[in-house]
Amino acid sequence: MRHYKAIRAWAVVFWLIIWQLGAMALNQSIVLVSPIQVLVRLAQLSVTADFWNAIAYSLCRIALGFIVGIIFGTWLAALSAHFRRIEELLAPAMLAVRSIPVASFIILALILFSSHNLSVLISFLMVLPIIYASVLEGIRAADHQLLEMAKLFRVPPVRCIRYVYLPQVMPYFHSACGSALGLCWKAGIAAEVIGMPRGSIGECLQQAKVYLDTPDLFAWTLVIVVISLAFEKVFIAFMNACTVWLERI
Repeated sequence: MRHYKAIRAWAVVFWLIIWQLGAMALNQSIVLVSPIQVLVRLAQLSVTADFWNAIAYSLCRIALGFIVGIIFGTWLAALSAHFRRIEELLAPAMLAVRSIPVASFIILALILFSSHNLSVLISFLMVLPIIYASVLEGIRAADHQLLEMAKLFRVPPVRCIRYVYLPQVMPYFHSACGSALGLCWKAGIAAEVIGMPRGSIGECLQQAKVYLDTPDLFAWTLVIVVISLAFEKVFIAFMNACTVWLERI
């Protein structure tokens, strides 16, 4: 069975044509601008230092929140798999993080903390429960017969993790990272839009909305999509390289 997961060029061209025709029919740039206008505005922004500083600001903070969420989610999942009481203790907290709307988290965080690193915290909170639940499920799915054999032959814990747990957990981990990547970017940018930390992409989006600068709004939205996709591709490639390296050991 063939699965069409890749985005086809003809499909992108089709929707760009629809977008262009819609902009021409509406003929109101304050409501809908054409793809050409967006690309022209993006080219104008790309030659300024503030453009690249905003990208670096948001990219570093959202990526940091994502990585910290992976580390803590994996660590807490390993503890919960080993200690039932820790899993019971964390269950209400994880349920709360998954259930509470992102906007509520952002507002609460703004009351307690500065907006400077708000996107780090929000990205972390969005990633943490996804990684935790998937890694815990992967650990629980480990082959019990292999674990019994490893215990019988007194296999060292490090080798047991490498040869028994990792092959079971990695598919769950890959799937969780794919889900968490898009979510952390959406939540991180939303946090910047509400908190408006100086020099961020969210601040640029908010200013574009306030001044009804639709070309800027579309241009920055396109930047967010491109950066999110690029970050996802780089991270997935890194994970695949790590998997191949582990298999060669």
